[in-house]
Amino acid sequence: MSVEPVSARFGHALLLAPTPQSWIERARGSLDLLLIDHANCEKKAASTALALMFAYAEDLELAEQMSRLAREELRHYEQVAQLLRRLAIEPRRLAPGRYAQRLRQLVARGEPQREVDLMICGAFIEARSCERFAAIGGVLEGPAGEMFESLHEAEARHFELYLGLARRRAQTAGIDAAARIAAFATLEAELIVSPDAAFRFHSGAPG
Repeated sequence: MSVEPVSARFGHALLLAPTPQSWIERARGSLDLLLIDHANCEKKAASTALALMFAYAEDLELAEQMSRLAREELRHYEQVAQLLRRLAIEPRRLAPGRYAQRLRQLVARGEPQREVDLMICGAFIEARSCERFAAIGGVLEGPAGEMFESLHEAEARHFELYLGLARRRAQTAGIDAAARIAAFATLEAELIVSPDAAFRFHSGAPG
């Protein structure tokens, strides 16, 4: 199957760089690893939403949004788990990639900056998921491609949710959200385009 270079069709409101074509080619040849790590990502996304509910329990709007998000992420995990069984792919433990860990190193330690940064970090992780679903959904054949295409719209809603919560808190705290978004965007793009030794759902160019 011929694949159009992703850079030719890239356009995203938040991300600065498209997924490298070399990552897409690696994904096509590493479906088992891709799906296993994606299942892990969905569990981590649900866990993050629950952790934010506890961390900011006094914010009922945030708690309600995170509650709904956690349930949706767990439903997505169930979809991936069902596909793993259907394809007879045996789950196994994977060492975490560098992506989320490096992004979280940029999160401030003190409040209210920390809350804003956590929401921005979540927005970028979800935005990259959204972009990757679009990038590989059209080139993977069979049920995996269908699943990724079906999840694209949900991930778009997720990153917009996080971004909206970040801007809301930044406004009440007098924080320059645009500057923080720009800082995360620069680091995120660097992680995506630079060589990465471990192939994961959010990894950079295969090194």
